[in-house]
Amino acid sequence: MPTFICTACGTQYAPSEAPPGACLICTDDRQFVPASGQSWTTLEGLRNVHSNKFHRLAMGLTTIETTPTFGIGQRAILARTPAGNVLWDCIALIDDATIDLLQGLGGVTAIAISHPHYYTTMVEWSRALGGVPIHLHAADREWVMRADPAVQFWEGDTKPIGPNLTLVRLGGHFNGGTVLHWADWNEGRGVVLSGDILQVVPSGHVSFMWSYPNLIPLSAANVWRIAEILEPFAFDAVYGAFSGRGQIDTNGKQMVAASVTRYIARITGAE
Repeated sequence: MPTFICTACGTQYAPSEAPPGACLICTDDRQFVPASGQSWTTLEGLRNVHSNKFHRLAMGLTTIETTPTFGIGQRAILARTPAGNVLWDCIALIDDATIDLLQGLGGVTAIAISHPHYYTTMVEWSRALGGVPIHLHAADREWVMRADPAVQFWEGDTKPIGPNLTLVRLGGHFNGGTVLHWADWNEGRGVVLSGDILQVVPSGHVSFMWSYPNLIPLSAANVWRIAEILEPFAFDAVYGAFSGRGQIDTNGKQMVAASVTRYIARITGAE
């Protein structure tokens, strides 16, 4: 049976004879159903008209993006660490060329995903990469549309997944919203891969939203909580989910702190 993929967000559903009646990710208030209506494709359909491109983002970090853009348009990031490669976030298209390139770069030991909008075809990725574990926060369990033994739920605010590699649950955009902290990246400078839990914006700051397309902000209390959880972690760079929207190559921790201050000042009406 086919495994249908939502064309609006890229989420893949469990095998079925017919497409689901609706995409539960898109009908949630954080996303949307396009004005043209709900539509579906399959992985084979994607492979016929799309391909993936690789790009060096920074030392030890390689992006994977689909062209032409599909779904939400996010990128995945391959973190090439001394303890093994981690695929951060996911995109819908996976094909033989992508797997060949990943294997040539040393393979992948784990997949970790920031939030449900990027779960996409995570099960296909895991299987193609040898059944590697997929680390998701348990608070977002209800949004997994295709269950698989590779999916490993974790709880609490932090989870080490390798030496100097820590998943940090910040919440906000989703209850289980997670970033990846790589402590010894680039000779100890440290980096946060933020998905859009911390949305990197063109000014070189980050911002915070409950819903990005529908422009529903987070409360000041939520943003303070994010800042408090992230405070113990040292990092110089922050890389988000999208190319061409700015990135933070240096002074990342200071820029996140400044972003928190300015966000809370505006959301509370403080001058």
